[in-house]
Amino acid sequence: MRATALPVNVGNGGATGEDQMRYTRAVIVATMAVGVLALVPTQSATAHRHSPTADPSVISEWDQIGVATIAADNAASPPRKQGIEVYLYLAFMHAAVYNAVVGIEGGYQPYRFQARAPRHASSQAAAVAAAHRVLVTYSPEQQTTLDAAYDTSLSEIADGTAKSDGIAYGELAADTLIAQRVGDGRNSPISFTTPPAAGVWRPTPPAMAPFSAPWLGYVKPLMIRSGTQFDAGPPPSLTSAQYTRDFAEVKSLGSLGSTDRTSEQSETATFYSGNPSVQLTLGLVDQAATRHLDITESARMFAAVMMSAADASISIWYSKHHYGFWRPITAIRLADTDGNPMTDPEPTWTPVIATPPYPDWVSGYNGVVGAYTRALQEVLGCRDLRLTLISTAFPVGDPLRTRHYNSGRQVRQDVIDARVWLGLHFRSADTAAARMGQQVARYATSHYFGPTTRGH
Repeated sequence: MRATALPVNVGNGGATGEDQMRYTRAVIVATMAVGVLALVPTQSATAHRHSPTADPSVISEWDQIGVATIAADNAASPPRKQGIEVYLYLAFMHAAVYNAVVGIEGGYQPYRFQARAPRHASSQAAAVAAAHRVLVTYSPEQQTTLDAAYDTSLSEIADGTAKSDGIAYGELAADTLIAQRVGDGRNSPISFTTPPAAGVWRPTPPAMAPFSAPWLGYVKPLMIRSGTQFDAGPPPSLTSAQYTRDFAEVKSLGSLGSTDRTSEQSETATFYSGNPSVQLTLGLVDQAATRHLDITESARMFAAVMMSAADASISIWYSKHHYGFWRPITAIRLADTDGNPMTDPEPTWTPVIATPPYPDWVSGYNGVVGAYTRALQEVLGCRDLRLTLISTAFPVGDPLRTRHYNSGRQVRQDVIDARVWLGLHFRSADTAAARMGQQVARYATSHYFGPTTRGH
């Protein structure tokens, strides 16, 4: 099955929705052409196989269609979705796809879905129908593009009862998930109202944008009990030794004009300055291909990782809104107000890249990566991830665009360092987020996605 869409580079900001979708396709074609995702045959991560006629690449294909769809929503003026929402809506899609596939193929426990599938229904058709129904429901403005992708995907499946039964079952899985998410708190009228003071977040230059999607921290999670379940607690106090160390580090190494940051540090920082949803989902596409996952294992991997990332995002945004801790750019420029004699102000201090419009504590990128790497390790049952990641911050063909990792720990450490060296976070916010994300993923994978003897 061919890929029909790929994600968007964050540098393509002012485009229309249709332009974004065309751009994503161009990026994916170029990415694959230069071998960024090397499809190297390896031993499958699972010993069991299901329907030999079900093409597992349908899961990766619709993952990338989902990323492109949400990117187009984010590119609209005004945006219909904020950037961080990508994980939530991808989680909805993958939960429905997972239910559609395992409901037919068996092997694993479905996610809050018990409908019995018609005998011999096509799991490939079910996956397409489930993904399409979820995306059209939450991104109706993209229906024309989504319908075309839907028709293309289904044209690769032989007509007949198996196909029609699979479509109906996939739509049922999607409709069940959509009904479960009604009234879940999305887009609630929540704002950040804490008055500016030492240690308190406020909009940062140059955009001076308000807090992005503050409601996310209060959305009903998919698997954990609430956004407070793995709360990391408050950030270090402004007069603590930890805060003083964090302050000095980011002031020195995260400055746009730093002479202390090495070229290797700058490369790592840049690598993790692009679009994380593109980076992480393409990493899963590569995992599915290199490990030769069948349709069930692929659906399970994408669901476990993306649903963990969504719940981690909810947990992170709760902390951001609840603690509302200031960003380094504010802290360094206003250090004369923090009551700490060991921190000196620098009124014109500027980070390497613009600070996103939400508080420091805790780091979103690190929390998502913590959940991503831990869920991937748990669901694959291995420490050796053999993970290939790309960065949209480098042009296609640049050797710095691709990195290979053997463990989740290596990835997490690079992301922790990178966000400090970009001047975006205090180190404590990065390490706390990475722990939080891992806690979310451990809980999720220990309570969901387990094996079952049920089959057809």
